[in-house]
Amino acid sequence: MIRFSLRCENEHQFESWFKDGAAYDRMAEAGLVECPTCGEARVSKALMTPAVAKAPGVKGRAEAPPALPAKPPAPPAEGPHHAAGPMPAQVVALLQRMRHEIETNCDYVGPDFAKEARRIHEGEVEARGIYGEASDEEAEALRDDGIDIARLPWVPRSDG
Repeated sequence: MIRFSLRCENEHQFESWFKDGAAYDRMAEAGLVECPTCGEARVSKALMTPAVAKAPGVKGRAEAPPALPAKPPAPPAEGPHHAAGPMPAQVVALLQRMRHEIETNCDYVGPDFAKEARRIHEGEVEARGIYGEASDEEAEALRDDGIDIARLPWVPRSDG
């Protein structure tokens, strides 16, 4: 896994994790990387400091990514419209592309998602992108322990 500092065309800065640099490139080119503040899909890598590995034999965990704010910033007034009802076709298509990228670049761990995310966070297994199922309680416990996860709407595949 690699963490990139990103910046949208509106100068909002944010960070995101990817399987590798090529996964970021594919997702950005497909318009799947969006600014969490304004929804802008034109993003680029921002200047960032490299993570330095610990010397062999040094005990302890690697530094965790910085915690996200307790409450995400509100989108601008002219931002995306969130109306109840069926999702617009463009949103469904975007979610289908996102599902394809996740299934292509990450490992499915099924109902063991919370357990596997914790093992990755604790350094018990090699870091990698995973997806699966977690209960509301499991997701909340992961977040409480500083483990960043995202819950996504899982739409049917575009290939039927």
